[in-house]
Amino acid sequence: MSHSSTIISDGGYLASELACYLQTAAVDIALAGMQTTEQQYDARYSARSYHYQLSSGKLQLLALILYLPMSTSSADIERARMTAVKAALAWHKSSLSQNEHIAQTHDILVFDIQLTDNVVDGHKKNTDSQDSKQLNHLQHAFGARYFLEDLVVDMSEGGQQLQVFSWHDWHLILVAVQTPCELWRFLNYHLEQLQYSAISHVPSFVSEEVLVAEFLQSASLFTPAITVDNALIKYDIQDKPNPALVAMALAYKNQSTTAQMYQQHMQQAATLWSQLSTQMIAAYADKQTSSNDQESSTEPLGFRWQQQLLDESLFSRHELIRTLYRHPKQSKTLQQDGYIVHQHSYETLGRHYVLIFYGQNAQAKNSKNVIQPNLAKIAQDVATRLPIAELHHIVVLGIDFITEVNETFIDIDVWIQSVDAMTQRERQLTKQIQQLKSKKSLQNTQKAKKQAAQNSESHPQSDKLPQVRLSLSIPARKK
Repeated sequence: MSHSSTIISDGGYLASELACYLQTAAVDIALAGMQTTEQQYDARYSARSYHYQLSSGKLQLLALILYLPMSTSSADIERARMTAVKAALAWHKSSLSQNEHIAQTHDILVFDIQLTDNVVDGHKKNTDSQDSKQLNHLQHAFGARYFLEDLVVDMSEGGQQLQVFSWHDWHLILVAVQTPCELWRFLNYHLEQLQYSAISHVPSFVSEEVLVAEFLQSASLFTPAITVDNALIKYDIQDKPNPALVAMALAYKNQSTTAQMYQQHMQQAATLWSQLSTQMIAAYADKQTSSNDQESSTEPLGFRWQQQLLDESLFSRHELIRTLYRHPKQSKTLQQDGYIVHQHSYETLGRHYVLIFYGQNAQAKNSKNVIQPNLAKIAQDVATRLPIAELHHIVVLGIDFITEVNETFIDIDVWIQSVDAMTQRERQLTKQIQQLKSKKSLQNTQKAKKQAAQNSESHPQSDKLPQVRLSLSIPARKK
């Protein structure tokens, strides 16, 4: 165990995003046997339990902080650490016996040791000095070898396991995986590696840093996206696999030199999406604070609508940000008129996006003043015309690119519409109605072309390009 101290990032955007998944207020926990440790080492501890409901399951986290005097010896630190971990394991075992087991659950212990001069007689002094605000996290680590050789915990036994991380490693993981769904999948991967170590009696990884790097470089990272992509083809929403997904998955599978570039692109996109989501969530919160008009809200706060923005994987965020990046490259005419792009989540088949790029021309049909009041209507219209049984949310984003003093800013309006699940019969009826509408629309188009041809004989044709219509936001279905 390294006894050097370190101050690192507090988990980046993901640490803040997890707050949107918190089910209840944190609960203070008393750990049996810790009073003796406090007296013996002139220490103090704090234990709090957090419950997060992620889209894939429940994350139960016990945050344990042990405050020790700066003068504590390395041997005493190790003994105090061992006692604290055993106390946490005992608490976890007891809580499992008292509560009903939930299949999709990850139980986590994040253990922080802080060396401080402010601990006196087992109490940490409250001071307002700058030094007291600098948290002095002791850098230490756990891993497969610790549980197999030092603590001797049977990680191969059935039941819910408690995965243990140091404060440093946990926040390193949060910064690396970047998204809630990737965090959940890493915890699956981490537990598999611990159990493999227990069965083979050989530690399967050297450090958490190495393990999370292996996880992020695995081709399995794209498995959920490929599943969604195949389903979209089956539903006739798209004709062929996403070329970007195919290229990236193959690069990861073959460990080619471009895989590292793709990983950087996804990491950058994930950060940008976090920033945009944070701004949208903050803007909504400010609006609710300043106004009591609940009818203008996207969804009740209790529904946790924020999760619809945050529940996107690395690849899914990459595709959303890539759509935004294409806008400055569009023709000036298209930017003046505005246009609409239909995008979808690669994390869940049931979440779809409508990105409306506001026209810079105030008189355009897709200008901000025309579109903004109709976001709810657009969301409902798209939901009606997407006959996907799994559909559960439509996210409409009104996007305004603003250039000031050679800098470009993005202003986004958001409307999130929940959609009731359709039965198979309802989906078939919706499909039939769409086909009838499509047939009627084709007839009207042919009639309009015929009329236009007749008119062109006596009137010169206009140079004005047709407006991008809202009805084009969803690709035409194959016949």
